Amino acid sequence: MRLNQIGTALAASVIAMAGATATFAQEYTFKLHHLLPAQAPAQTKMLEPWARQVEENSGGKVKIEIYPAMSLGGRPPELIQQARDGVVDIVWTVNGYTPGLFPRTEVMELPFVYVNDPVAANLALYDMFESDLREEYKGVEVMFLHVHAGQGIHMRDKLVRSPEDMQGLKMRIPTRTGAWIIEALGAAPVAMPVPELPPALQKGVVDGAFIPWEIIPPLKIQEQTQYQIEGHDRARFGTTTFQVSMNSDRWNSLPADVQQAFKDASGPEWWAKVGEVWRATDDFGIGLAVKAGNEHITLTEEETEAFKTALEPVVQRWVDDVTAKGIDGEAMVQKARDLIAKHSSM
Repeated sequence: MRLNQIGTALAASVIAMAGATATFAQEYTFKLHHLLPAQAPAQTKMLEPWARQVEENSGGKVKIEIYPAMSLGGRPPELIQQARDGVVDIVWTVNGYTPGLFPRTEVMELPFVYVNDPVAANLALYDMFESDLREEYKGVEVMFLHVHAGQGIHMRDKLVRSPEDMQGLKMRIPTRTGAWIIEALGAAPVAMPVPELPPALQKGVVDGAFIPWEIIPPLKIQEQTQYQIEGHDRARFGTTTFQVSMNSDRWNSLPADVQQAFKDASGPEWWAKVGEVWRATDDFGIGLAVKAGNEHITLTEEETEAFKTALEPVVQRWVDDVTAKGIDGEAMVQKARDLIAKHSSM
């Protein structure tokens, strides 16, 4: 065989082997379904980096395809069931969209249990997961849990500085603990997934909402509101818990090295990083609203304390509710507060 023929044959062989390697490399493809647009920071700053890290850890065996904005069908409250049923492989979803399924994890949502530090809250969730939370995640394998930077008050056209200012208002919230917060302030809770909020604000279906600043840019909330209000020292009025979870049967079918690729991308350092991501995107969101002409109101210490006093019964309501279900609510509240304090001081 002549030299050029040998070279051609070798080149063809290398190409064929490369193609075979590429085909072999991506042995496991996963569909990750979530509720927000593709441009939302939840995808660009959290889900995409996590997915790429899993893929890298797997040596190219894993491919994670992200499907935003419910593009695989259904409504946001159906996401957890889609994962449990195996309709999709992985979901990112709001725990509170399915009230009653995750009562223990709700402890992190309670007002002034969560105050203002998503990194500390996420690490507290990590510390509590195996001992206190895992049992309520039946049908899925949790990759990670997290909170957002906390519920600020967004108002269409009324400035709110005290619990009394909330009387009679209609306020959007996604969770039952959030509904209790609104009721404790004398307002009427209106439950809806966050993508439905902009038209609700525009049409006056609600007067305002309890949501983080992070959601302002993707949903253009600054165009529907005049005021963004938070407590002293960035204190917020509770928060929302989220999960990224995989169908348990799919998880159990994976070989140990592929499972390890997911675990290595989902350790405590990542839970902390997610808190940093949500803090940064929250700061960007409020900056955008202020630039658009909205007023960013920070309450005084005295005004914040008035909200804290008004909302303390929400914590006791949760304790009573879960205690009736056989959960030691008081112990969980104390544990959550202690762990948040521990991680806030680090």
